[in-house]
Amino acid sequence: MSLMQKGIRRRWMVNSIGTVSFVLLVAMISFSVFVGNYYYNSIRSALQTQATAVGDFLSSYATSESTYLEMANYYINDFDERESLELQFISTSGQIVLSSYGLTSGGSPGTSDITEAINSQNVFCWSGRDPSTGERIMAVSAPILYGNDVKGVVRLVSSLSIVDRQFMLLILIALGVCIGALSMVYITNLYFIRSIVEPMTSITETAKRIAAGSYGVQIERKFDDEIGELATTINDMSQKIGQNEKMQTEFISSVSHELRTPLTAINGWSETLLSGEIHDPESIHKGLSIIVSEGHRLSKMVDELLEFSRIEDGRFTLNVEPVDITAEFEDAVFTYQQLYRAKNIRMAYTPCEEELPLIPGDPERLRQVFSNLLDNAAKHGGGNQVIETSVVREEDQVAIRIRDHGPGVAEKDLPHVKEKFYKGSSKARGNGIGLAVCDEIVARLGGSLDVANAEGGGCRITIRLPLSNPTVGSS
Repeated sequence: MSLMQKGIRRRWMVNSIGTVSFVLLVAMISFSVFVGNYYYNSIRSALQTQATAVGDFLSSYATSESTYLEMANYYINDFDERESLELQFISTSGQIVLSSYGLTSGGSPGTSDITEAINSQNVFCWSGRDPSTGERIMAVSAPILYGNDVKGVVRLVSSLSIVDRQFMLLILIALGVCIGALSMVYITNLYFIRSIVEPMTSITETAKRIAAGSYGVQIERKFDDEIGELATTINDMSQKIGQNEKMQTEFISSVSHELRTPLTAINGWSETLLSGEIHDPESIHKGLSIIVSEGHRLSKMVDELLEFSRIEDGRFTLNVEPVDITAEFEDAVFTYQQLYRAKNIRMAYTPCEEELPLIPGDPERLRQVFSNLLDNAAKHGGGNQVIETSVVREEDQVAIRIRDHGPGVAEKDLPHVKEKFYKGSSKARGNGIGLAVCDEIVARLGGSLDVANAEGGGCRITIRLPLSNPTVGSS
């Protein structure tokens, strides 16, 4: 059994069994008090009623001592509860004159109920151990009055041994019920704990395997509850971590290749030029141009990596201000028109037919997005091609479209082309960072970036930004 199993089992058992035990203990005490009070109060009430009735009768009809004794004898002889009660007639001196048991006649009970009944001229109850026998009894004494004088006491005595046995039997039954209830709670808790701990143990072991690098492992879902949801979540996490690990590996390989290519060109031409073997000015100029071009390419790749790093660790920020989106895009198009004119790549621009209001945005980040997308379109659109760009209004949004006439994007790559590290099946589509960074910038400005294949060939990228009240992320 694992430490987690022991910990959960111990805590659960202590909490549940402890709580149930406390509740049952309180219930047992309450039940005992209630049953005890009920039994003893019932006996006391019956004895008081009976003793009062006899005392009142004798006080009313026994007009002399001889009549009193005659009627007392009648009661003694006709007393049909002698099996469970003892009827006594006691003198004012505390001596038993007559008794339904006969054996106690002439003796003195010596309990306080007799003197209290004589002194207070009221019915009085006493319970405890009989001074002569040591048995637990309950006695009720009622005075017999002649005028204002007490002439004697009628006393009823009941043994409490039977009541005590009945009371203890009920307590034992109640205790058995409590033990049975605790046993049921314990058994159900064991089943419940097993149904939680075992799946949690499996989930823990799988999580350890994932942490150790076994990405892609799956947990069997056995329950349609919170544990099942947890298993599904971990399965999804494992799958995504595996995918990300694969993409990162491919990305590192791709970046290494992308970096090695310009570095090779730069190193090769630098060594060639330094060797002095080339004297042709045209060749020298060509070599220097390649060095500068590849240097710019490296610089751009490093910038993209830095941007990606900022996004990943939360240091990516936006400086939002009112932006003339049309002017910003036109500047970018004009820049690349001049840049790619020598390569016979033409930038065609269709302006918006209506004047657009200023929109909240980050000018620097937007220029970064436009430059990246225009550069990719020129790079992947092929030579002697036209890059079509436009700005249009779509209800409460502005749409910026860029289309090339290259090979487009493979259909299987379209759903993933904006994902970080995703390079796709086309090796000509960059290092897998630039488009992801652009998508992140546009999303934080409250917009969207869509990539699709255009009719007739080529790739079409559409940026949509809200004209007003966008939800802008600042970090």
